[in-house]
Amino acid sequence: MLKAYAWLTLCVMVWGSNFVFGKMLVQDFSPALLTMLRLLFIVLFLIGLSSYKLHFKRVNKSDLLAVFFLGVIGVFINQWSFFAGLETADPTTSALILATTPILTGVLAGIFLKEKLTIRMLMGSIVAIIGIYFVVAKGDLSSIHIDKGLLWIVVTMITFAILIIMTRLLSNRMDPLTITLYSNVVGLIVSIPFVFLLDTPVRASSKVSDWSFLIVTAVVVHGIAMLIWNNNIRHVDASKASILSNLEPFVAMIMGLVLLYKPITGAEILGSLFIVGGVVLSTYQRKRLISRLN
Repeated sequence: MLKAYAWLTLCVMVWGSNFVFGKMLVQDFSPALLTMLRLLFIVLFLIGLSSYKLHFKRVNKSDLLAVFFLGVIGVFINQWSFFAGLETADPTTSALILATTPILTGVLAGIFLKEKLTIRMLMGSIVAIIGIYFVVAKGDLSSIHIDKGLLWIVVTMITFAILIIMTRLLSNRMDPLTITLYSNVVGLIVSIPFVFLLDTPVRASSKVSDWSFLIVTAVVVHGIAMLIWNNNIRHVDASKASILSNLEPFVAMIMGLVLLYKPITGAEILGSLFIVGGVVLSTYQRKRLISRLN
């Protein structure tokens, strides 16, 4: 059990660090090109993994459209908006906004999966919104300035929630590796023409170190970490694992301080506590409800 928690904590540290890694990468690669390259290396990793496990499966015709939309919305738009946002947005603030994804997922689940929306979820949403206010406004309403990058991070949060809902629907008929592989292939194909449509100009580093950093972070963050998480999540209580995932904003803060020399402010800490508290408040009720239904 202790070993499983150690591996899960490592995954959370990797995912929380991804905000800082993304901020560093967009300094050397334009967002659409970076999206396409990351998806390319993720797909190559998944193809290699599928070949090793002899795990190539065909997609039913009835699921093709859903996989296509998942690849476009949940993979391409999600990845591109993340990097486009990090061009100007602060990585810590971005991590805190994305931390509210479980709340939006709960709302979408209520609409599309007919899961019950609760008072506790509403209360958690309000607490999280207060936290976002402290982070964005620094506690001063007159100082609110919505960076364009933060708007793209909101798009990332929305598309990530859609990805969770669509994956949950498809998982009734397809296994996770097949869903992940084919949706990423769709995202990669769609991303290629957008490199020349969205990036003006197209920027790419000429340094081997930058390319190595790109490849390693793509494979580790979206490949190896996800496999480790899925392999160890079965050994621990789901609600406790969910609380672990809420540590990502704090990891982003620490990594921002270490790698980008960005100081941690009191407003960020207070906002983080409100946001994580609101998410825990909302998701706790959903898990308890699901356990009753089962």
